[in-house]
Amino acid sequence: MKIDINFQEKFEKRHISVRKSDLSAMLQTVNVESLDQLIEKTVPANIRLKKSLSLPSALSEVEYLKKMKQLASKNKVFKSYIGQGYYDVNTPTVILRNILENPGWYTQYTPYQAEIAQGRLQALLNFQTAVIDLTGMEIANASLLDEATAAAEAMFMQYNLRKNKEANTFFVSENIFPQTLDVLCTRSESYGIELKIGNHQDIELTDNIFGAIVQYPAASGDVFDYRTFADALHAKGMTLGVIADIMSLALLTPPGEWGADVVVGSTQRFGIPMGFGGPHAAYFATKDAHKRNIPGRIVGVTIDAANNYALRMALQTREQHIRRDKASSNICTAQALLAIMAGFYTVYHGPQGIKKIANRIHSITTLLVKALTELGYKIENQTFFDTITVQVGDLIESIHAESINQEINLKYDSSSTVGISIDETTTIEDIKNLIKVFAKVKGKGNNEVDIQSLAENLSSSIPDSLQRDSAFLTHPIFNSYHSEHEMLRYIKSLEAKDLSLCHSMIPLGSCTMKLNASTEMIPLTWTEFGDLHPFAPADQTGGYMQLFDELNHWLCEITGFSRMSFQPNSGAQGEYAGLMVIKAYHTYNGQSQRNVVLIPASAHGTNPASAAMAGLKIVIVKCDERGNIDVSDLKTQAEKNKDHLSCLMVTYPSTHGVFEEAIIEMCEIIHANGGQVYMDGANMNAQVGLTSPGFIGADVCHLNLHKTFCIPHGGGGPGMGPIGVAEHLVDFLPGHSVIKLEGSHPINAVSSAPWGSASILGISHAYIAMMGPEGLTNATRYAILNANYIKARLENDYPILYSGANGTCAHEMILDCRSFKSAGIEVTDIAKRLMDYGFHAPTVSFPVAGTLMIEPTESESKAEIDRFCDALLAIRKEIAAIENGEIDKTNNILKNAPHTVQAISSEEWDNAYSREAAAFPLAYLRTNKFWPSISRVNDSYGDRTLVCSCPPIETYMEVE
Repeated sequence: MKIDINFQEKFEKRHISVRKSDLSAMLQTVNVESLDQLIEKTVPANIRLKKSLSLPSALSEVEYLKKMKQLASKNKVFKSYIGQGYYDVNTPTVILRNILENPGWYTQYTPYQAEIAQGRLQALLNFQTAVIDLTGMEIANASLLDEATAAAEAMFMQYNLRKNKEANTFFVSENIFPQTLDVLCTRSESYGIELKIGNHQDIELTDNIFGAIVQYPAASGDVFDYRTFADALHAKGMTLGVIADIMSLALLTPPGEWGADVVVGSTQRFGIPMGFGGPHAAYFATKDAHKRNIPGRIVGVTIDAANNYALRMALQTREQHIRRDKASSNICTAQALLAIMAGFYTVYHGPQGIKKIANRIHSITTLLVKALTELGYKIENQTFFDTITVQVGDLIESIHAESINQEINLKYDSSSTVGISIDETTTIEDIKNLIKVFAKVKGKGNNEVDIQSLAENLSSSIPDSLQRDSAFLTHPIFNSYHSEHEMLRYIKSLEAKDLSLCHSMIPLGSCTMKLNASTEMIPLTWTEFGDLHPFAPADQTGGYMQLFDELNHWLCEITGFSRMSFQPNSGAQGEYAGLMVIKAYHTYNGQSQRNVVLIPASAHGTNPASAAMAGLKIVIVKCDERGNIDVSDLKTQAEKNKDHLSCLMVTYPSTHGVFEEAIIEMCEIIHANGGQVYMDGANMNAQVGLTSPGFIGADVCHLNLHKTFCIPHGGGGPGMGPIGVAEHLVDFLPGHSVIKLEGSHPINAVSSAPWGSASILGISHAYIAMMGPEGLTNATRYAILNANYIKARLENDYPILYSGANGTCAHEMILDCRSFKSAGIEVTDIAKRLMDYGFHAPTVSFPVAGTLMIEPTESESKAEIDRFCDALLAIRKEIAAIENGEIDKTNNILKNAPHTVQAISSEEWDNAYSREAAAFPLAYLRTNKFWPSISRVNDSYGDRTLVCSCPPIETYMEVE
């Protein structure tokens, strides 16, 4: 035996699943002699990089975790009282282990296929129900990105609902969090909305105001009674938005009971670690009358084909791929995994538990107020829930120094006041330590205040008129699972209803459902990364700063750009941020008239939705019969609009799965006419190491880190959409009102936190560090190989709609299923039948109606890909039987799919096919069967009777 003391296991071999022994067979099927030959046939020579990526050598998994331990040690986790929308939490370990750390939950996709997503749909329905109950509103969505962007969505909804269409002024309370105001400034600019910032108690409601937004409790900690203000607004036909602390609503009168029209906020303090800014699920609740104006996703109650209780994503016609620039929002702005965690936190604690937590927070705050008052300090806000503003005068520097010495972070509001926010982790011992700081700077001893004595006689500062007396969380779901054993079983019962990457490949075109490796995920829940406040002092955040710096350099090398901004916390946010950077650049150069964006007809639906949100005029560019952008039409439109051309939005490779040969020429056309090139990075998985947006000629590109760079989809979020820019755009990258960022001419913030969902950036950092330059390039090569292998296996049975100049596809391809309509088979029928074979459907009817878009990724093995192809080929034979007249067009195995265990085991079976054919059409299913939990969902019933909260299961049929 040869002894090798230098052996090091390569992570690349764990990430890329194609074995060397399978490679030759796959290449033979694709009809190429080598992987290099396939790449040469697929990627145009003029865009291929001439050199390898200049990145650090790959680390092993063991080496990487050691590096991360060193990085983590550079973060100093002080006791935080900063608040301002971010609070330390106690995440129940049953939720931490079984949701956040569980690939059965974090590798799920957005629940578009309801029959294999009932678990997460129920978890999201729980979230919606909790939000409705706590806010006192009538309808809620299934989450938004963060509190600030949710407030911006509220402003936009209020703008659309305005009765006076000439009104363009929005009143914003001066007592909201600064990061929220920052994002409101960004979003208002695109729509020409003027923000009027002031005191709600003395604002004159002139006719040009269409609505207002306030914070409850206010940023200062005050608990204002907004009833009079709400009445005054409504008397003038104006609407009121409220940003509410969801934990406080267990004690405070909910906004829905005193006149709010829309209520938004963060659910971070429901068990979600601060994570230096995210990810966290925002909530959005409003009146039922406004349901067609709600942004994002809504989970609704319906029935299935067997009249059983079922859930689905409701009102999907608002989804941006269908309505594009007419969409009421971009549906990609959600945080499903975090909403699911918040929902389970609510279920676990129940109404009594939530109220006890809220009451304890308030009680400890009250105790602190009494103690500080005893020391002679003045508390500026006489009412409060958890936050106080303390007048300290010229002692502020001494307080700052001593608090840092005691590893305590406070909020310094001004030159003479200090803000203190209490959370569920704060103990009596913590209060004693705080008092020591405030006592010491006054020259008093630690025993000046008797905390125990003060704690014996506490009374609430909340006015009687604002103390909640209405019930909440009354549904049995919130009153049944309070022991860990019960909770564990409930979580697992829902998990069992959902198909994830734990079960099979999820072959979604454009969504890149690849391996989310365990080693990439492990540091995510370390205290040093999870418990850091996003506004912590810079000298406490060295580990994060090093991580950001390294990731910035690595992604710039991969993309060919000069600088990244990590602030956008979704792909859609990245698109929006990139467009706003381009707008700022044109304005700075005295060309603010440049407001036309060219978007190919084949583009992702997010592109026109984001362009509309950025206030740009959209001009569609034609595509030719091969699916490529019509260069002649592009040139015509660019020249026609040359004085007003802002940019081109282009996806590369195209949404049709093709490396378009003329991409460099297209970029040159745009630049020649004064515009910039925005590249949608959704298909970056086919570029890394082979080409790059910067090399091709793009000026801006967003990266879907939840696609190419391994952050999990989490059932529909979290996502990350950082943008990379060329040198001339660096100074215009997003800034932040609380934390100073680089850039001499930054646009206002696009998200609440300076670095977006910072805690999950470590996942992409890990992927790049462990793959190294060669591994990253090979990932791209094998993604292209796997796609072309599927193409070769299926193209004789399913027409492939588009291919490149040499007959190959990029990393994805489109199956044309439109001809099956002659047999009465729709593409949806194929998608539902695939569930019987244990697979999630590919992307349905996008970018072309009646098609399936497939992307296998590099992480799938030949065996798994063959299993998927075998399923599709078997389905093709089932369709052929219908085409040949052997089987009825309306009552057949596809139309009745998917088949549940209840249907298969039923005593009655009057179908023209066997139970075996329905449930076990291929041999592997006998030993590895995933059962859909419901029959085909009834969308029309759900549209007629929209219910987005938990009804009693036994009475759901009576909803109508």
